[in-house]
Amino acid sequence: MRIYDLIIVGAGPAGITASVYAARKRMDFLVITGDIGGQTAWSADIENYTGYQFVTGPELVDKFEKHMRSYDTNVKEGEGVTGVEKTGGLITIKTDKEREYQAKTVIIASGKRSKELGIPGEKEYKNKGITYCATCDGPLFSGKTVAIIGGGNSALDAALQLERIASKTYIINNTPRLGGDAIMLQKVEKAVNVEILNDSSVLAISGDKFVNSITIKSGEEEKRLPVEGIFVEIGLIPNSDFVKDVEKNNLGEIRINNRNETNVPGIFAAGDVTDVPEKQIVIAAGEGSKACLSAFRYLAQH
Repeated sequence: MRIYDLIIVGAGPAGITASVYAARKRMDFLVITGDIGGQTAWSADIENYTGYQFVTGPELVDKFEKHMRSYDTNVKEGEGVTGVEKTGGLITIKTDKEREYQAKTVIIASGKRSKELGIPGEKEYKNKGITYCATCDGPLFSGKTVAIIGGGNSALDAALQLERIASKTYIINNTPRLGGDAIMLQKVEKAVNVEILNDSSVLAISGDKFVNSITIKSGEEEKRLPVEGIFVEIGLIPNSDFVKDVEKNNLGEIRINNRNETNVPGIFAAGDVTDVPEKQIVIAAGEGSKACLSAFRYLAQH
């Protein structure tokens, strides 16, 4: 079996940046990923990535991918990692394609996935009116009444996208007020077709072949809102289940030090899957470069 210097798990901002650094260091490496871009591909308007006053998520992902592939990078796309295990001095990666790969070092840059609501109707109407990506699916709800469930930046981002698409948007937030960036919040509050329902929880989702209503509770009052689309924006879960031996915090995020080292020598981590406090595209990219430089240093020393 071929033994790589490095295997990078994931191709979001952290994984792609790590691959660029690995290519420039002339490392023998492989990228294994389910998709290209990660959460960045879900973003609409990005105004805080250095060098771009404004860029959409898909546009930025396109730039990332072109940069990565300009080095003729070996990418296994559409392949999910199911296991990472270190035995002796080598790390074995198992995937859902029933394949195994081996490397001297690994960078886990697998990002996060959307949380689910866990309420009646969610499973039945997933992809039948319920979606977890406004960027991906927003255009399907042109002229319709929709609900966004959540109260942070991802909910605000979805609202700003849907303002231009849907006829009416409800934001259902279970806290006293919306959080998120002040600028985004101001824009949402000025939107004439967006109604904010704070201190409200979602009880159930109903429909026929597709979603047609949502039941919420505000204080002691329960009411049913007619909606044709529901966007779930309640947060993310780290994609770290497949890594068994590394230390994680209570959120499932991989613990790293300032060199992106985990507690297992040779296994590094970067981006949103880690316990780095802020989850931003520019931070994930920087963490990816750090992780690769640390992996390169580890190989030189071992």
